[in-house]
Amino acid sequence: MYKDDKMTPMERLGAFMTGEPMDRILIMPFCVSIAHRVLGMTHREKRSSARNQADAQFACYDRYGNDLLIIEYGLHGLGSALGTKMNDPEDSVPAITEHVLKDLNQIDDLDFSLTKLDKDPWFQSTLEATKLCIQEKGTEVPTGVLISGPFTAASSIYPMDKMLKASRKEPELLHKLIRKCTDALKEIYLEYIKAGAFILQCDPIASGTILRESQYVEFVKPYATELSEMITAVGGVNAYHICGNTRSIVNEMQETGASMISVDNIVDMEFVKERIGDQIPILGNVDPVGVLLLGSREEIFEAVRIAIAKSYDSPSGYILASGCDITQNVPVENVDYFMEAGRYFGKMPLDLEKIGRP
Repeated sequence: MYKDDKMTPMERLGAFMTGEPMDRILIMPFCVSIAHRVLGMTHREKRSSARNQADAQFACYDRYGNDLLIIEYGLHGLGSALGTKMNDPEDSVPAITEHVLKDLNQIDDLDFSLTKLDKDPWFQSTLEATKLCIQEKGTEVPTGVLISGPFTAASSIYPMDKMLKASRKEPELLHKLIRKCTDALKEIYLEYIKAGAFILQCDPIASGTILRESQYVEFVKPYATELSEMITAVGGVNAYHICGNTRSIVNEMQETGASMISVDNIVDMEFVKERIGDQIPILGNVDPVGVLLLGSREEIFEAVRIAIAKSYDSPSGYILASGCDITQNVPVENVDYFMEAGRYFGKMPLDLEKIGRP
């Protein structure tokens, strides 16, 4: 147990899910891209082995006492397994250099069996890392797996700009690609759930900043709903995050049947609370760049206070989180401040005067 807490994250999460008293609010900074920095290795070293991936999360937990370990299958895992080419930087997140699919008429040429566990080394490594986290820390802190949603998975196979054009000119073929991605993701999600992990379904390319609401409803919502239904059917937990402006689709996101909804920092938490807070727990949403990367300790404290003040009374529950992944360029000390502020303002019972809500 972290030295400044009175409950373990597992005890706290259990209390949150059952409405029992907690020592403080749940605090879940998305310590993914920053984790190798906390451990003191390069990003390439971290992703080189399951042991390093798990140890990077343990280093974050030992330092911060955050309420969730996060292993990264990632946003491009499906495409990479199928043959999308990625770069291999020493100390940053790998990026796509060439998509495997050049023409939607060639979808049937893709061998989706390559995404299965017995054929994908990255899937094997991240599943092993997940199991290490659960075996070594699972009684104390939960583990989640960050993994793409259906639309973003498709964009790891076929370029996003071409997908947007296809949504108008070749919708049937785009649906065919997303269908295949969804079916593959079901099998991948299931392996992590069987290991005991939560699913952190991230679909940034489905953002309202990129898609119209009608496009989300047609090309994303049905497939995200299928994934949520599968996760629920096997007893899993699905935290659903979409980057960017999701004001126009936040109700649609909730209707997918996800367990929790996470929103980007550009979406006002009070708006989210008013729209869906009576139906589902909400997470968010301190700015990972403007505040956590560039902010002072005082600015981080103020951002955390505002987030809690806007969201603490959400009827189905609120979890303090960053608005997105915390990048490797964020000073590791700033996550200390984020957690310190969360413990200060989020101590239970809440001091409403302290958070500015007398």
